[in-house]
Amino acid sequence: MEIKFSALELPEKGSGVVIIGEDLKLSPLAKSLDRETDGMIEKAIKSGDFKGKKGKATSSVAPGKLDYVLLLGAGAKKDFADKSDFQGLGGNLYAQLNALRVKSAAIIVEDKRGKFASEEVAANIALGFYLRSYRFDKYFTKKKDDEKPALKNLTVLVKSPAAAEKHFTKIKPIADGVFLGRDVVTEPPNVIYPATLAARCEELEKFGVKVEILGVAEMKKLGMGSLLGVGQGSAKDSKLAVMQWNGAAKTKAPVAFVGKGVTFDTGGISIKPANGMEEMKYDMGGAAAVIGLMKTLALRKAKVNAVGVAGLVENMPGGNAQRPSDVVKSMSGQTIEVLNTDAEGRLVLADALWYCQDRFKPEFMVNLATLTGAIVVSLGNQYAGLFSNNDALAKKLTAAGEKSGEKLWRFPMGEAYDKQINSEIADMQNIGNEKGAGSITAAQFLKRFVNDVPWAHLDIAGMAWTKKDLDLTPKGATGFGIRLLNQLVEDYYEG
Repeated sequence: MEIKFSALELPEKGSGVVIIGEDLKLSPLAKSLDRETDGMIEKAIKSGDFKGKKGKATSSVAPGKLDYVLLLGAGAKKDFADKSDFQGLGGNLYAQLNALRVKSAAIIVEDKRGKFASEEVAANIALGFYLRSYRFDKYFTKKKDDEKPALKNLTVLVKSPAAAEKHFTKIKPIADGVFLGRDVVTEPPNVIYPATLAARCEELEKFGVKVEILGVAEMKKLGMGSLLGVGQGSAKDSKLAVMQWNGAAKTKAPVAFVGKGVTFDTGGISIKPANGMEEMKYDMGGAAAVIGLMKTLALRKAKVNAVGVAGLVENMPGGNAQRPSDVVKSMSGQTIEVLNTDAEGRLVLADALWYCQDRFKPEFMVNLATLTGAIVVSLGNQYAGLFSNNDALAKKLTAAGEKSGEKLWRFPMGEAYDKQINSEIADMQNIGNEKGAGSITAAQFLKRFVNDVPWAHLDIAGMAWTKKDLDLTPKGATGFGIRLLNQLVEDYYEG
């Protein structure tokens, strides 16, 4: 997908796009386009069918040089509080144009909207357009032309194209990180497993990220019995990927992100039902977010020291698989009774979190995981669950979520929930001993491995993939968490 920025001149080919708010007022260039197309824009407005509502669109075949003219509703000023609102508009535009099967289009971005200059508006519309253009079609050997995206390029017409392009260049690494995250989640599990996902992490070295991959022997030496127990039934060896981006002074403590990377989750001996098990290639969505975030931070040369840790395992049944009622010893020295081998993500994160805080002494840790089905019951596909031992960090994450469009909802934690994971024969058990609050007891389990480091757990089980097209995401892997955490770093931890 090619995106370029040009001066405010009437497009001579392809399709023209005009953004119109609920006030139904046309910008100067839009008025010129209206005259060029025999008043078709004003006619569409006067017909009463198009009212400028946010995300609503109407199109007509254009007379003369252009293929179509598309009117895209921008809604009211209150509809655009953050940059993510403009990104959503851009993603919606991609879908509208692709449905028309046009090959190229030019969009007029002439007005300042709210607190945002037209150049910033233009760049964020372009970013949303680019995010929605994502496709994963590498395994198709035959595909009809009408099944392929027709749209090849977008020209953004703006008063200061150089300024808009500079801003787009600055924010495009967000999409590059998201695309990497989506790619590794979408790949089938015979292609992405611990060793190959670790190799994808190593590819980040060309962007300046320092990468270390720990194998089974190194993790055994460190005492990571919790993580290793999950992968012991698989023919694929477990790995721990450690990524470092150093963009600030050496004396500055790093910020840290930890991801669950279960490349395929059968449930182990506590095996899942066959129906829907194919979706369990998505169970490394947390690790994918961490990997994609590290790419974004490196590409945009973020002025921060950041650590990414991803526990990479495959949870399979087998002759050597972990059994319900096994007891394992974690790197922290704490023992865990494994009552359900399908509650494995927390076992992976236990050692990854302890290793991260013990080695790097970070300013904070945020972990991401497709951890519980209970969070989907609670929040559906609108919010990820937020659990934290630190109010200040939780508030920053919530604000970054609102601003980026990747929203979080905070849940309670406390001693009463913590008691539910006490075991009769070990320090703890990996599931609660009462019905309900499954997401909370999972978070309480993780909290036992962070010491006093400010920490937040994001349960993204309802957000890592989507079964329908969204403004910024076609059906499939979303890359959730990358835009959110990049916003967190940008707003609070750089400089």
